Amino acid sequence: MSEANKGKLSGLTTVREIMETATSFEVVARDFYTALIPKVSKNLRWLVEELAEEEQGHVDLFTELTHKPDVTDHMEDRIARPVADGKFSDCVHTPELGDKPDDQAVLQYALMRETAAMEQYTELADTAPEGPLRTAFRFLANEEAQHKEELEKLYYEVVHSGGV
Repeated sequence: MSEANKGKLSGLTTVREIMETATSFEVVARDFYTALIPKVSKNLRWLVEELAEEEQGHVDLFTELTHKPDVTDHMEDRIARPVADGKFSDCVHTPELGDKPDDQAVLQYALMRETAAMEQYTELADTAPEGPLRTAFRFLANEEAQHKEELEKLYYEVVHSGGV
């Protein structure tokens, strides 16, 4: 059995794999939101633009981290695979929302992504070794939690008042 498959069965993964998965998650989100900007209603355009910018910031953070010597030295270290990893990895599949997506559908998707990211990064912040990785995951977990809270408020407004 390959080392990669042994790691999957044992619940362990490498820092490299975590970083690659997280970067891919953020790139897919950035590209999805960027493509969505001209399609969404004017009521949500500001939000989708902001989400695309935030996702780019996360891509930049992971790119910077992978070039730091105190991170590159640990890329092959084994750490616990987060319980939320499957849900997080599933987010690389984006929905087809059409040419005029419904505000509620856009918000539901964004909420699902923020929740998956918050759970993943929270668990990684708890299990990553002390240092820049733990700090970055803690920062991202807090940021995703704030995004989720803001999206929940906006979703409530859309659902209960008929629009933003």
